[in-house]
Amino acid sequence: MKAISILGSTGSIGTQTLDVIRQHPDQFQAVALVTHGNIDLLEQQIAEFKPIMAGVVDEKAYIQLRERYDGPTEIIGGKEALSVAATLPEAMMVVTAVVGAAGIEPTMAAIRARKTIGLANKETLVACGSLITKAAQDNGVSILPIDSEHSAIFQCLEGQDRSNVEKLIITASGGALRHWKSDDLYGATVKDCLAHPTWNMGNKITIDSATLFNKGLEVIEAHWLFDFDYNHIDVVVHPQSIVHSMIQMKDGAILAQLGNPDMREPIQYAMTYPKRYPLQMEHLDFTKGLDLQFMAPRWDDFPALRLAFTVGKEGGYAPAVFNAANEMAVYALLNERITYGHIYEVVSTVIERMNNGVPTSIDDVLAMDAWARQEATKEIQRRSAC
Repeated sequence: MKAISILGSTGSIGTQTLDVIRQHPDQFQAVALVTHGNIDLLEQQIAEFKPIMAGVVDEKAYIQLRERYDGPTEIIGGKEALSVAATLPEAMMVVTAVVGAAGIEPTMAAIRARKTIGLANKETLVACGSLITKAAQDNGVSILPIDSEHSAIFQCLEGQDRSNVEKLIITASGGALRHWKSDDLYGATVKDCLAHPTWNMGNKITIDSATLFNKGLEVIEAHWLFDFDYNHIDVVVHPQSIVHSMIQMKDGAILAQLGNPDMREPIQYAMTYPKRYPLQMEHLDFTKGLDLQFMAPRWDDFPALRLAFTVGKEGGYAPAVFNAANEMAVYALLNERITYGHIYEVVSTVIERMNNGVPTSIDDVLAMDAWARQEATKEIQRRSAC
C-alpha cells in the first residue's frame, strides 16, 4: 500500500489523482489532502478517503471547516498545512498539484524528507530548477513528471541511450486562440481564453495554454527534468492532443507517446512507476480513425514561447521572474482587469527591469518572486487604468 499526500486535492490534478486511488484501493491510500479554500469538496474527500490530516491554506476557510468538522482527521490551517502534508511521516509519495510558486517550499520540504515527488507543479522547476534538482540528487529522491508532455518524454526516454537522443519535441495544443487572426488576439477576453477545445483544466493553466506561456514553462521544466539544453528542445503544435510529446533519435527515428487527453494516465504512471496497472478510462482506438495534425508555433503571434527560451538560456532569476509576473498577469485577466495582449507586455516589461543573479537558496528565489509580483502589479495597474 503506497501512502500518498496530495497538495491541491480539490483541483483538477488532485481530483483525478483521487480517482486513480479510488480505482486501486488495494494499492494506494491518501494520507494527506490539502486545498487552498474549497472546504466543501475537501470535506467530501475527507469522508471518503479518511486521511490522517487535511489542510486548508486560506485562514478564513480553515476556521469555517474547524467549526463544522469533528471527525478523526487532523485539520491544519495556513501555509504550513502544505509543508506538514509534504513531510508527513506516513507518506511515501507527495503529489504536488498546487498552482504557481506556492508549490516551491513544500516540494523542497518533501525532497528533504526523502519523499518521492509526483510533480504537477511546473513552476517549482521553472523558478528553482538548479536548487530543486540538486536537492533531489543529494537526497536520492525521484521526481516523476505528471504533466502529460513530460510524462510522455519520460516514457519515451526509458531504456534509451541518452547519447543517441537528438532532441525532445514537446507538443502544444495551441490553446483556445490558435485559429485567431493576428490582429484579433490582443483584445481577447478571459471567456475567449478559457474555451479550450481538448483539455479540461484549471483556469490558470487554460489561460497559459491560450498564450503559450504554459508551453514556455514546460520547455524550462523539461530542461531541468531531463538535462537537455535548450538547443535540443523543440515545440510543435498538435491540436488534437493525442501525441503527448516525442523524442527524436540521432538517426532520425521519432518515438512518441499517444493517448486520449486524460490526465489520469500520466498521474497513474507516476504513482505506479515502473509498473503499469489497468486504468478505467476511454482508451485510444485506432480503428475509429485519427486525423493528427502538426504545425510550427506562430512565434510572432504568441511571443511568450520565444521569451521562455530566452529566459531559460539566461538562467539565474530570469525564469522565476518570468513565472511570477505571468501569474500576476493571468489572475488580472481572470478578474477582467486587463486583456490578453497585456499579459506578454507585463511580463516582458518586468523582465527588462530585473537585475539578474544566481540564487543560492529558496529564500533568494522567493525574494525575487515577491519583487517580480510587485513590479507586475504596478504594470497591471497602469494598463487597467488606461
